[in-house]
Amino acid sequence: MDEEYDVIVLGTGLKECILSGLLSVDGLKVLHMDRNDYYGGESSSLNLIQLWKRFRGNDKPPAHLGASRDYNVDMIPKFMMANGTLVRVLIHTDVTKYLSFKAGDGSYVFNKGKVHKVPATDMEALKSPLMGLFEKRRARKFFIYVQDYDENDPKTHGGLDLTRVTTKELIAKYGLDDNTIDFIGHALALHRDDRYLNEPAYDTVKRMKLYAESLARFEGGSPYIYPLYGLGELPQAFARLSAVYGGTYMLNKPECKVEFDEEGKACGVTSEGETARCKKVVCDPSYLPNKVRKVGKVARAIAIMSHPIPNTDDSHSVQVILPQKQLGRKSDMYLFCCSYTHNVAPKGKFIAFVSTEAETDHPESELKPGIDLLGPVDEIFFDTYDRLEPVNEPTLDHCFISTVSSYNASLLFHGQSIIDSSSTTEL
Repeated sequence: MDEEYDVIVLGTGLKECILSGLLSVDGLKVLHMDRNDYYGGESSSLNLIQLWKRFRGNDKPPAHLGASRDYNVDMIPKFMMANGTLVRVLIHTDVTKYLSFKAGDGSYVFNKGKVHKVPATDMEALKSPLMGLFEKRRARKFFIYVQDYDENDPKTHGGLDLTRVTTKELIAKYGLDDNTIDFIGHALALHRDDRYLNEPAYDTVKRMKLYAESLARFEGGSPYIYPLYGLGELPQAFARLSAVYGGTYMLNKPECKVEFDEEGKACGVTSEGETARCKKVVCDPSYLPNKVRKVGKVARAIAIMSHPIPNTDDSHSVQVILPQKQLGRKSDMYLFCCSYTHNVAPKGKFIAFVSTEAETDHPESELKPGIDLLGPVDEIFFDTYDRLEPVNEPTLDHCFISTVSSYNASLLFHGQSIIDSSSTTEL
């Protein structure tokens, strides 16, 4: 390994693989290593035996659940917005030739104890049972304003500067009630809490437009898409891209230790007694634990079921958002379901996830409102993981640590890039 690389990447999570792919395409000499013997890191997909080992401590799942190899259970499942940044990166890099996607069936919101389809257009708003007759008319006017808004055409702004007007002030102009504001903010704009109400309305309008554009893109029942065989396919696709452009991969490399020179800059990585030299290191937080801090914790449940989530029109792939106010919480809760139609489980089986930002030390009771919406489950697993973010200065130590803070409780990659902008610009 006595070679010098432009960049050594440690960990094969989604972010690390995207970065190694993009850096290889840009002509940099990349070495990519992982202590595990499989791709994906925190965003890997597990078969049934691997799932059982991780959560039950043995490799003997019950036979009635079907063949282990038919399962691809994502550890951090997230739908993608069909017109979002990540999809544009996939298309731009031609990684789509290694992947197949299927549109999600539905998008729902929990309101007053019931699950409702999310209205995304002015016409859907008119039909939605979420609102009374007069509220529908007011909401329709607001949706038309958002649909017509063009940041480059002041005539569409209604005399408002959305970079200064708050979301609360914009919505007040239309006289919408709290329930309507709840599903607009959380189920359409996909904010995770209510801070957005006091922030400039431009971001919320942009998010709502992305939702509508994504819905129109594949003309499916939702704005979301998901890869066949699960999200674990994405890191592997970007790993292939990196390899095509000369990137070198080494799995099963134990104790990858980042080496620093006398100025405190990363200069190499040592594993099994050999050191590969480099100019910069990209890694997930687990490789440099003294350079990150905890910013939160996610609680989640993973359920294997023999039916779709009730009250979602028998949708095989669906997201249900439970806004914080509906639950008396500080943060939203999310339900995600996909099935054998996405090749993540055997025929007749469904995988559901319930996820939220942990607010207590009791994930099982905290997740109960979401679990109650699932109906009977065959098996259920509970888990928590920390959200971490870097505290180092990459320009000084040449270490670019991907943030696990974006592996949040939300089950969606929204329009924003999932790569920390500082990583790509500095690299």
